[in-house]
Amino acid sequence: MPLLSRAIFQLVHWAARKGLRDDNSPDQRKHAARRIGIRGETYAYWYLRRHGYVFVARNYTPRGVKGELDLIGYDGETLAFVEVRTRTLREDLTALPELSITTDKQRVVARTAQRFLAERHVSNRPCRFDVLAIDNHPGHSPAVRLHKDAFSPNCKTRLHRGTISSRAPSAAHLFRAI
Repeated sequence: MPLLSRAIFQLVHWAARKGLRDDNSPDQRKHAARRIGIRGETYAYWYLRRHGYVFVARNYTPRGVKGELDLIGYDGETLAFVEVRTRTLREDLTALPELSITTDKQRVVARTAQRFLAERHVSNRPCRFDVLAIDNHPGHSPAVRLHKDAFSPNCKTRLHRGTISSRAPSAAHLFRAI
């Protein structure tokens, strides 16, 4: 399976060699942004598959609840909820995409993850929240940064402080703060 993942990632990487964005007219910006997001999530999926993740869900949205989880998969024994952020870099926009995950977004992701765990009857499994940031440079291959255990479900932002915990809590103890 790793050989197949590597080969498909090479195809996706080759297709993205000049960036993830198409040139579109200004009236199609919303659709263009969605297409970039979809391409970014596809790129992230194959990038993480190449690095050993085994996915169980993509674009998980629970019924009747606000929120979506981009990618859910196992990194070894740990269940990882991956939020993908793609940003096209321009001279007037230089902020890092991973910094766009606000405290409110972290709460939504954590609640959606809690719903996923309840629906799938997952317990006693180490869990964490990862952020994969993609810098799309038009005309160049995208730059990827993976932040494992980027934030905790009680929304104490770790991504901004730069401290990453090496110990992942289990699913049963993960959401007591929510």
